[in-house]
Amino acid sequence: MALNEFEIGYLVGVLVGEGHFGGDGKQPHITLRMHTDHENLFRWLEDKLPGGKLYGPYNHSGRHYFQWMARGDFLRNELVPLLDRHLTEDLDGKSFQRYLEMKERYRM
Repeated sequence: MALNEFEIGYLVGVLVGEGHFGGDGKQPHITLRMHTDHENLFRWLEDKLPGGKLYGPYNHSGRHYFQWMARGDFLRNELVPLLDRHLTEDLDGKSFQRYLEMKERYRM
């Protein structure tokens, strides 16, 4: 994953603002779900973070969205080390706590 400093900041900002740090009970994941109006962002993620997986577009009950997920080796070996360096409590306390809870729950 070769991101420049701006792209790292952009990624962290998007994940703090719109992302979800959690898991399915068996494995951790970071999820980003947004309206299809944001397709360019999702295509950027696909290009810059090929270890993630893009799903959609979905159309459920009048909602139109994409979902991007990071899990498995990509999450553990690439995204978590990046977030460990750049996601701090003083940046966003709530997201930081949810990130720490995900790491603790899944022993990362």
